Amino acid sequence: MSNNIKPLIKTDLGDLWHVGKVRDTYEVGSDHLLMISTDRISAFDIVLNDPIPGKGTILTELSKFWFKKLSNIVNNHFVRIPTINDNSNITDEEINRGIIVKKANRIDIECVVRGYLAGSGWKEYQKSKTVCGIQLDDGLIESSKLNEPIFTPSTKEDEGHDENISFEVMTSMVGKELSEKLRKISLDLYKAASDYALTKNIIIADTKFEFGIVNDEIILIDEVLTPDSSRFWDVDDYEPGKSQDSFDKQIVRDWLETTDWNKEPPSPDLPEQIMTKTYERYKSALEKLTS
Repeated sequence: MSNNIKPLIKTDLGDLWHVGKVRDTYEVGSDHLLMISTDRISAFDIVLNDPIPGKGTILTELSKFWFKKLSNIVNNHFVRIPTINDNSNITDEEINRGIIVKKANRIDIECVVRGYLAGSGWKEYQKSKTVCGIQLDDGLIESSKLNEPIFTPSTKEDEGHDENISFEVMTSMVGKELSEKLRKISLDLYKAASDYALTKNIIIADTKFEFGIVNDEIILIDEVLTPDSSRFWDVDDYEPGKSQDSFDKQIVRDWLETTDWNKEPPSPDLPEQIMTKTYERYKSALEKLTS
């Protein structure tokens, strides 16, 4: 990692296995992991000095919601929440932020699905009328809804920025059969989730899924359909032709762009109002989707 990131908590439930930008992962026995969602927030591939208090609990709650709701499409790694039966010294932090999951062999591909033209997809379209090599119609504008959702994979990098790749490159990395299965599962997950979200007045513009293998079965892993992994827009505020307000950390990115920060550690201190507004956006997404 580009920052000297330290785990959020010291747990007695298992040995530290991995410290990511947002999640701390511990081994629990030989077949399970404890994943703790921290309040850390990253921007421009750098973990910022200031966390967003309460963010980690929201990510955990939303992932648990989607794991249950989408389990009819593909199995996932969620087993249960940690309890006092795991360890008598368990803390509220571990219970509220943690999930016990199956240990899987991670497939090193980010499975991105886009239903709308935004972010890096919009930037590429402006240059070539393509997104990850997929030719799109002429005349689309920023935030346009696509005729059909498209599958646009990227590399999965532990450090630095993930790189968009074509489906053909993906097949050369993980094989044609597995690639086709992941594409279908991802599109099915996106359709089910976006159809549901619309009933809650939220557009899922795009999202990314991660998958692993357990006993030769593809399962959904990591987080799923949170503001950290998805672009959520309010139906009532949606207006093609411009960037949309998102239920995510865009507020933080926008503020950082107003500073003279060189996008290298350490990051500037976030103003209290930026932290509060960001938390409120995350919380709003949770409440709207799970109400």
